[in-house]
Amino acid sequence: MSLADNLAEVKERIRQAAEQAGRDPAGVRLVAVSKTHSVEAVREAVAAGVEILGENYVQEVRAKMAALAGLEVEWHFIGRLQTNKAKDVVEGFGLIHSVDRLKLARELDRRAKAKERRAPVLIEVNLAEEETKGGVAPAQALELIEAAAGMENLEVRGLMTMPPFFDQPERARPYFAALARLAEEARDKTGLALPELSMGMSGDFEAAIAEGATLVRVGTAIFGAREYN
Repeated sequence: MSLADNLAEVKERIRQAAEQAGRDPAGVRLVAVSKTHSVEAVREAVAAGVEILGENYVQEVRAKMAALAGLEVEWHFIGRLQTNKAKDVVEGFGLIHSVDRLKLARELDRRAKAKERRAPVLIEVNLAEEETKGGVAPAQALELIEAAAGMENLEVRGLMTMPPFFDQPERARPYFAALARLAEEARDKTGLALPELSMGMSGDFEAAIAEGATLVRVGTAIFGAREYN
């Protein structure tokens, strides 16, 4: 199948999953995860109808942005972010998915202020508390949400998570449900809208949609296996 065929199939699966959950499919946006894939593949994806691209590595995404300048697409930063790279993501991104600690939030706020803009962010929550993954622990999530929301140059739009890998997508569903509950608790306690839930990837995005995902991060199902040098 071509990349365009893959994309059409993913969009159809999103539509079906949303309708089965009693949701409007327009409420679920696709983030096509293009990390490690070539500029040519990214250009092909946008031509086929991709509207949002997700990238994990600052150096790689900046090179792609330069090569694809003028392309009608929104870029999201979805990878773990070192504090010293904060300056590189406060401009050019429609959303930063991976704010997971106070030090990073403060640095993003400082860098955004210097650019005279507000940086839209999600708070990443490590629901399984896996040591190999980023994300604030669930017990500290509300504190981080409140702190980041109080910063003048950050706009906290919601939450993100990456559950453990399971061969059976339904086994990930409790983690998606837990993120939705955490978002609801945060809304009640802070008064924030927090409209976005970034959760679900190629192997489990239907389960995430069933639990309220508004952004699904899909790479392999669109681009195929990643291209590592």
